[in-house]
Amino acid sequence: MGAERVTILGSTGSIGVSTLDVLARDPERFEVHALTAQSNVEKLAEQCLIHRPAVAVMVDPEAGAALRDLLRRAGVPTEVQVGVDALIEVVSGPEVDVVMAAIVGAAGLLPTLAAAEAGKRLLLANKEALVMSGALLIDAVARSGAKLLPVDSEHNAIFQCLPEGYTCGDAMRSCGAEGIWLTASGGPFRERALERFGEITPEEACAHPNWDMGRKISVDSATMMNKGLEVIEARWLFALEPNSIRVVLHPQSVVHSMVAYADGSVLAQLGNPDMRTPIAHTLAWPRRMDSGVSPLDLFAVGRLDFTPPSFERFPCLALAYHALETGGTATTILNAANEVAVEAFLERRIRFPAIAQGIAATLDAVTSSPADSLEGILAADAEARDYAGQWVHRYGSRP
Repeated sequence: MGAERVTILGSTGSIGVSTLDVLARDPERFEVHALTAQSNVEKLAEQCLIHRPAVAVMVDPEAGAALRDLLRRAGVPTEVQVGVDALIEVVSGPEVDVVMAAIVGAAGLLPTLAAAEAGKRLLLANKEALVMSGALLIDAVARSGAKLLPVDSEHNAIFQCLPEGYTCGDAMRSCGAEGIWLTASGGPFRERALERFGEITPEEACAHPNWDMGRKISVDSATMMNKGLEVIEARWLFALEPNSIRVVLHPQSVVHSMVAYADGSVLAQLGNPDMRTPIAHTLAWPRRMDSGVSPLDLFAVGRLDFTPPSFERFPCLALAYHALETGGTATTILNAANEVAVEAFLERRIRFPAIAQGIAATLDAVTSSPADSLEGILAADAEARDYAGQWVHRYGSRP
C-alpha cells in the first residue's frame, strides 16, 4: 500500500505546523499533497521548500501571486492555486486521502463540508464547521462514508475513551456512556478579580498558561468561548443533549476530558498539553505512532485540581449553552458575533468584557431559524456579522 496523501487546510497556523511535524516522523506512510493558507506567503513558501507538496493554495490572490514568484525563483515545482474554489478542489480530488481541517473560524466551513461530501478521512480541528452546520456536516459524513476524527484535544480524548468501533455522529449512549466532562484550563484570568477585567489587554489575553495557540483561539480560551464552542461541537460529534455535557476547570491541562459510563466508571485520557498527541492519534488511527511529545511524568505534575466554572466570570460559556439549547442557527449567530467581537478586542476597539456583551446583544437581535440548508446558515452568519459590527461601532463610539 502506498503512502497516504494529506491535504492540510491552514498549514501555517499552529495546528498545521504541528501536523507537518508529525507527518515528517513517518515519511514512508504519509505524503503531503497540498498546503493552504490565507495570506502568509513567507511561512507557506518555507513549508513548500521543506515538504514539496504537489499543490499550494493561497486564498488571497495577491499573496498567491507572490508565493508563485517565490517558489519559481527557488526552483520548487509546487503548483500554486488561489481562492476558495481551489481549497475545495484540493480536498475533494481522488488524489487526496486525508484532510486536516485546521482553518480557524467560519472560513473553514466550505472546504470542510467539501471534504466530508467527498468521503475523505477528515481530521477535524475546525470546530466552527460543527458549530455553524452540525447536522449538515454529520449528514454529509454519513452519506459519503467519510471517516470523521476529532483533533481538538478534548474531543479526541473523549473519542479515545469510547469503545473500539464507535463512530463519531452516533449516539454515545448506545455504548453505555451517560455523559462527558470537558476540561478547561480557565485561561490566564481564572483568578483575576472581576472588577479588573476591563483592564485586560490583548497581549495578556493571548498569553495562555499551557497551550501554544493563535491569537483568536487564545482570546476564546480567555473568555471560555472556546470551551462553549467545544460544548456545541461535542453535541454533534457524540449525539448528546446539552445537560449531558459538563465543563470542569482543570488548570494543569493534563486530563484532556472524561467519559462517564452507566456503571459509575469514568474514563479519562491524560497527556502533556501538546496538540501533536491528538494529531498523531487521528493520523495513525486505529494504530498509534510517534508524535514527538514527551511522556507524561505524573510525579512532576504532582496534583490534579478540578473546580466548576463560574458563569459570572465566564459569561461566554453561558451564552454558548443558551445558543445550543435555542437550536437552529443560534449557534451560527453566536460564532459570527464572537469572531467580530474578538477581532475588535484585538484591534483595541472594545474592552475585554464587551466581547460577551456584544455576543449577547447579537443573539437577542438576530432571530434564529432552522439550520437545514447551507444557504440559510450563511445568511444567518452574514446577518449576525452585520449586527455585531454595528454594535461594536456603537460601543466604540461611547464617551
